[in-house]
Amino acid sequence: MKPVRALLALTITAAVIGLGGCKKEPTPTTTGGAPTTAPAGETADQFVARVNDEYRKMYPEMTAAQWLSSTYINDDSGLLAAKANERYLAQLKSWIDQSLKFEGQQMSPETARAIQLLKLGTAMPPPKDPKHLEELTQIAARMEQMYGAGTYCSGEGDAKQCRQLGDLEDVLRNSRDYDEQLQAWQGWHTISKPMRQDYTRFVELVNEGARDMGFADTGELWRSGYDMSPAEIAAESDRLWGQVKPLYEQLHCYARTRLEAKYGNDRGHVAGNMLPAHLMGNMWQQDWGNLWDILAPYPNASVPEITSALESQYRATHEAQLAKNPGKRAPSELAQIEQDARLASAKLMTERAQDFYTSLGMPKLPESYWNRTQFIKPRDRDVVCHASAWDMNMAGDVRTKMCIKPNEEDFTTIYHELGHVYYYLAYNKLPPLFQQGAHDGFHEAIGDTIVLAMTPKYLQSIGLAGEQQVSDEAVINAQMRMALAKVSFLPFGLMIDRWRWGVFDGSIKPGNYNQAWWDLKAKYQGVAPSTPRGEEFFDPGAKYHVPGNTPYLRYFFSHVLQFQFYKSLCDAAGHKGPLYECSFYGNKEAGARFQAMLSKGASQPWQKTLKELTGGEKMDASAVLEYFDPLQKWLKQQNEGKTCGWESTAAAPAAPVAPTAPKPDVPKQG
Repeated sequence: MKPVRALLALTITAAVIGLGGCKKEPTPTTTGGAPTTAPAGETADQFVARVNDEYRKMYPEMTAAQWLSSTYINDDSGLLAAKANERYLAQLKSWIDQSLKFEGQQMSPETARAIQLLKLGTAMPPPKDPKHLEELTQIAARMEQMYGAGTYCSGEGDAKQCRQLGDLEDVLRNSRDYDEQLQAWQGWHTISKPMRQDYTRFVELVNEGARDMGFADTGELWRSGYDMSPAEIAAESDRLWGQVKPLYEQLHCYARTRLEAKYGNDRGHVAGNMLPAHLMGNMWQQDWGNLWDILAPYPNASVPEITSALESQYRATHEAQLAKNPGKRAPSELAQIEQDARLASAKLMTERAQDFYTSLGMPKLPESYWNRTQFIKPRDRDVVCHASAWDMNMAGDVRTKMCIKPNEEDFTTIYHELGHVYYYLAYNKLPPLFQQGAHDGFHEAIGDTIVLAMTPKYLQSIGLAGEQQVSDEAVINAQMRMALAKVSFLPFGLMIDRWRWGVFDGSIKPGNYNQAWWDLKAKYQGVAPSTPRGEEFFDPGAKYHVPGNTPYLRYFFSHVLQFQFYKSLCDAAGHKGPLYECSFYGNKEAGARFQAMLSKGASQPWQKTLKELTGGEKMDASAVLEYFDPLQKWLKQQNEGKTCGWESTAAAPAAPVAPTAPKPDVPKQG
């Protein structure tokens, strides 16, 4: 669920552009060979103008190669993506080297900012050694496709069953059989075991590239991209977590009580009062919304649940397709009719999401979007189903890539992905180096701000929910639905990069990758596996963003920023009453203010952009607490007399004791 922007966060997944692996050609060119060189006497302003021009010209080739690699997974597409990415990384390294001669010179603030963004423009820093660069991009391509083609097979002979991520996620979403869920969870985590050796070497190579650029390690480079020092941004994340941690702890306590009631005290929690990883309705325990049947506060009160309505719409579409040509049909014809119905349903869901943005005064998506987007999983090939948004050419060719199913989770994800798309369209007029989010957390927060405005009344107005009763119970139900998606995610948004910072700086050794992963999940999420997870596993690789090398702190920041944005837009719309009741759907004033922020891209420090919308220059979780105030009070009442919290040292055994994870607010200096 992230945007595809090469210079913003070059990773090797659908969120970035390419995956290289070819040797440079001898003829200098911006699209196919050796990196371009600087003309004699070039000024800093001229340098930035040239880089913007060269970047814009080479960008479409890179995104096209990555699009093919993600939507047609095979050796050929992987090779094309690898070649494109190596060319880009070599060019990026050349640009960075050329920029060094301008250090200390007088230049305009805009030029100075562009050069700084250029230096921080990759999450996968390229080594100077051409052979190491080639090796790095080949590993990146291999891990990308390994994840996309991941399949778990069980049984033998005629009983053999092979399932990919979507099918295994359906088990966690819908089944309440303890063992069936455990098998699905364990099954998906087998796909990442072969990645471990590649990832270990990958870390060595990107760290080499980071050191070549003057950073202590790749983690320090990542933490440098926030108009703050690496130490300051790490401390900022700790401060924000401190604001919201008490709310998460109350939700954790409530969930554990309900799971114990459902599965029994011996299965409803893991040692230390932690939540069992496979019972949370989500493969990575980052969203607990699929446990609504277990966690609903008031089952008989109004419930803003829309999956059943979306499924009904799909079934009606499918039946209409069947009715067009009645009679006996071959199985292949029936399968195609079902596929056509899924596509029609997915497009209908996307049109509904578009309607929210256009109601704010934003333009309709271009026709090319509807012709080129991957809406559903194709029948004939493997694709990367992880949702992502793409800007293919910086000139309006925008797309999303999903495998949409008619359920609430995918419906809200569409709104999220279109937030990226509308950000692209808003800042496409800026120079390429400024065509990014104010910081990466902004990009992730745009669509989720819209999701917060999808109130029960809004869902009722678009025909996906019935008439909503007005009662305290209905309020708590609605708050719980949102908290299971938003609050449950907060510690997960922190722990992934806490793990990688330790991996990059060496305090987490390759022999302890898995142990350290589960230590951090225990510390932050209070989650643990129900069975031992030794170092023969590589469970981090079962989460898309790890083999995809996508920095993850952005998602934590976005879950704070989206509430700040939401509150400001509600104020702009003149909302009166509790914050959680606000929907600014159809309000042009809120839309104009939102669009104004989007159009700034990264052309100025994010603090200034934030102040222009919210009036403040700091990220602040007070709007999160204001929004969930009724739920937090209710949770405290429900948890009264219970032993809340967890002991992270009591996690299920996995391997020999891991080294202490690094303190995130004291990064190494380099």
